[in-house]
Amino acid sequence: MAKEIENPCIAVCQLSGDLCISCGRSKADIRQWKRMKRPEKMAAVARATQRLKSLKASARKS
Repeated sequence: MAKEIENPCIAVCQLSGDLCISCGRSKADIRQWKRMKRPEKMAAVARATQRLKSLKASARKS
């Protein structure tokens, strides 16, 4: 059986609009997490990782 995808939540929720700036997930991804299949979770984690990289790059420029 395939390994479960770990929830990226770090229990420090900081919502900015539709995005949690702590874990990088959208509100929709957060709400749907438990119902997502493995490929959907993998895609959500990939999007969250990319968002966090973008946020960190923006913070360094400021």
